[in-house]
Amino acid sequence: MRRLRATEALRSLVRETRLAPSQFILPLFVCPGEGVRRAISSMPGNFQLSTDELVRECEQVARLGIGGVILFGIPASKDEMASGAYDENGITQLAVRAVKQSVPKLLVMTDVCNCEYTSHGHCGFVVGNDVHNDATLEWLAKTAVSHARAGADIIAPSDMMDGRVAAIRKGLDENGLSETAILSYAVKYASAFYGPFREAAESAPKEGDRRGYQMDPANVREARREALLDFQEGADMLMVKPALPYLDVIAEVRRVSDLPLAAYNVSGEYAMLKAAAQNGWIDERRALLEVLTGIKRAGADLILTYSAVDAARSLSDLA
Repeated sequence: MRRLRATEALRSLVRETRLAPSQFILPLFVCPGEGVRRAISSMPGNFQLSTDELVRECEQVARLGIGGVILFGIPASKDEMASGAYDENGITQLAVRAVKQSVPKLLVMTDVCNCEYTSHGHCGFVVGNDVHNDATLEWLAKTAVSHARAGADIIAPSDMMDGRVAAIRKGLDENGLSETAILSYAVKYASAFYGPFREAAESAPKEGDRRGYQMDPANVREARREALLDFQEGADMLMVKPALPYLDVIAEVRRVSDLPLAAYNVSGEYAMLKAAAQNGWIDERRALLEVLTGIKRAGADLILTYSAVDAARSLSDLA
């Protein structure tokens, strides 16, 4: 067995899983203002960006050959109705237009959820102590339509409301936006690994948690059902989130579906790697490429990762 491991040329020749920058999607956080590049303390190397700074970041993404970006909006104000999410001139809508004007060929995805826009931090319309599923669908469809009108190539709903893919597909089609694709966060767990993201997106719930609508980390058969339901409702692509604690789930969704499959290498996974590297405990570049290779090997076709720029540069150095 060692004969084909003897040199880098031999190892490369028989390598089964390959990474390329075009397989990565970089999450970016856009905020109001101008010239804003506000560091996110729990995610070293990531920032809240005003639209002008976001455009500069997207220009770099395009130069590196990274597959695209996914945008998360941080509004100037929030309310109980998440009105900033579906405002035609909301923070995400303005950002999409700016990116598409400056880097028209760059693939732009938008996260469609309400937690960044609600004053209570939950992902939908709250009735009593619960998020009302069907009332929230109207918000999601309106938000998706407004993002697509602004120029988003792909809509990515992350709220985990039942039936939201069908509602969004119907909304897009009825508004002449049938070419806009949907990447569904089909399998999204109620994970402890989202902590740094909630600082970045300013989206932590004021009370309670999201375990009533996000998935129980113990379940995989449920993941199959979620993925197949979203396929039936019209999703063009599926996602598993988080990635590293759920490699078995990625493999299982890959087994039951032929749709393109994404995995989200989430903020907590990113922060762990960065912290270990900053303490000198691991070789960051080797560990990063090993992590991304593992996610790809499990069955993901594309990877949403805060390390997209670092990984693209590392792959370029190795070429």
